[in-house]
Amino acid sequence: MFIEQGIRPENKFWKYLLGSVFIITASFVGQLPLLIAVIGKTILTGATYPSTNDGIMRFFEPNLTFFLLLISFVFALAGIYFVVRYLHQQTFLSVTTSRKKVDWSRILFSFGLWAVFSIASTMVFYFSNPSLYVLDFKPVPFAILFVIAVALVPIQTSTEEYVFRGYLMQGFANLAQNKWFPLLMTSVIFGGMHFFNPEVEKIGNIVFVYYIGTGLFLGIITLMDEGLELALGFHTANNLIGALLVTSDWSAFQTHSILKDLSEPQAGIDIILPVVLVYPLLLFIFSRKYQWTHWKEKLTGRIDVKH
Repeated sequence: MFIEQGIRPENKFWKYLLGSVFIITASFVGQLPLLIAVIGKTILTGATYPSTNDGIMRFFEPNLTFFLLLISFVFALAGIYFVVRYLHQQTFLSVTTSRKKVDWSRILFSFGLWAVFSIASTMVFYFSNPSLYVLDFKPVPFAILFVIAVALVPIQTSTEEYVFRGYLMQGFANLAQNKWFPLLMTSVIFGGMHFFNPEVEKIGNIVFVYYIGTGLFLGIITLMDEGLELALGFHTANNLIGALLVTSDWSAFQTHSILKDLSEPQAGIDIILPVVLVYPLLLFIFSRKYQWTHWKEKLTGRIDVKH
């Protein structure tokens, strides 16, 4: 069983707190290239040092900014591996899946399902409201973006999944010795991690319904499927298609995407719809394909710690 693979008497919760500090530190180290680049540009060109997050996002050419932002996740992922392997004395597979090896067919199915849905829904919105979008395709910048995104977005999304649905899920299970608490806590923390996203300022706190709801959905499919594979595929498709297909002046990532959304963000049906309709539909599809059973036990059951 996936969540139980980290449940051992010697895996005290303080180790997860220490491990989290190490992972965060590794992430900060990974942000040094961006910091050095910003300082370097201000010295060499005399440009004013950006005082806001939005200023940093627009300080460089979008592809360079995108690359420098994603590099930090390479360091963070290395930090996760180090903590799991040497602090907790676990294999990396143990925070990935309960199966004997990673099931790539699950990752690809989840990725493909959400990629198709994301592209199709974007096209529906585009053709329904063409005045709200502009075709912004530039072949060379987009080709560079494509290479960066394909290489680094899977690392970014995998890092987040390993932290929340892998490492912290097992960590909170060690603390609470049940399954509902890890599911709830990782979902809330995952949502809170997006607090500084520009979407929050533009849309308001209602957007956390989407962020926390997404975390809850990813936690449910992880617990029900006994592994990260479906969450890895979904999260990668979500961020990769988003980066390549559509951007806006108020989104977290500014990219040379195919389309640019000109609409003003607002708390509407697009915030609530995924949580109340789309995610339950995906749960139904996954549950039928992978024959999920014993929902109550897998999502809320107790965990027996073996001594």
